[in-house]
Amino acid sequence: MIELKNVTKTFGAKGRDVHAVRDVSLQVQDGEIFGIIGFSGAGKSTLVRCINLLERPTSGSVLIDGTDITKLSERELREVRKKIGMIFQHFNLMRSRTVYGNIDFPLKKSGLSREERDRKIRSLLELVGLSDKTDAYPSQLSGGQKQRVAIARALANDPRVLLCDEATSALDPQTTQSILKLLNEVNRKLGITIIIITHQMDVVKDICDRVAVMEEGRVVEEGSTIDVFDHPREPVTKDFIATATNINKIYDLIESGNPLTELKPGGKMLILSYSNTNTKEAVISQVSRKFNVDASIIFGNVEVLKDLPFGKLVVSVNGAPEDVEAAVAYFQSVGVDTEVIKG
Repeated sequence: MIELKNVTKTFGAKGRDVHAVRDVSLQVQDGEIFGIIGFSGAGKSTLVRCINLLERPTSGSVLIDGTDITKLSERELREVRKKIGMIFQHFNLMRSRTVYGNIDFPLKKSGLSREERDRKIRSLLELVGLSDKTDAYPSQLSGGQKQRVAIARALANDPRVLLCDEATSALDPQTTQSILKLLNEVNRKLGITIIIITHQMDVVKDICDRVAVMEEGRVVEEGSTIDVFDHPREPVTKDFIATATNINKIYDLIESGNPLTELKPGGKMLILSYSNTNTKEAVISQVSRKFNVDASIIFGNVEVLKDLPFGKLVVSVNGAPEDVEAAVAYFQSVGVDTEVIKG
């Protein structure tokens, strides 16, 4: 549905060129939730603004349903933009208008009658769970409620695409989860293609079908969310995953000599990476029974990623050296990625 071909965006700043986006090519399928993730300055927000030409690419093409919108007239571009909704980190609501008035604003030139507009606004308020806030002003709303109003406003013109630029960054974790749940519902009920820009790996793993990782203006890795989490190739991707799983804490514990990381002679400490193919297997208890070893979980997490179990565990295995080696080989034989980090 959306295709970026060799998109580059360069800004002139203080006599030098700043390359915010460098030769990015991406495809986003109709009806999917696509994540673009990167640390600050990676170019992700500039890239998403190139999709609706709020930032016009220095070079490259932006195709929506096969039409290169960089070649459209201003009038034609305005029509295309009506079908591309956008929500922002800081909501961008009009403070002088009520919730009802904010959602009504993009409908002013829609050609709908007052009654039709009223029905649409009230149905959108019901969708986002704010039917009781019709006459409230933004100053009377919480951050999560403001973002729900912004989502309803973005949906007013029945868009086919919804662009979310750091839409949850200003929200607390619990509110973030409620907004992600709402976006998932919007995608499922309305079939809208959603592109989410974020620096939060938790957002990607909770909602996105596929993800692209950006660094220094380039897309350095792309794929299904489960594949990128399961087999990250680039250092920046591994850094993001570490922030979401906290698994790297084990290295600090080892370095500091924490008692949790002590091993008996011949023992080993492992990181076990689980995916949807093996998480249901009781491999820890099986190893203890089969090979006469003590297998202890130090810490880790296994959770659900896009309806599939996924996670990593740090495990110490102690016993006779040959039994420990056999246990490690068994983990590998049943499809659990196994990394020896100590011993």
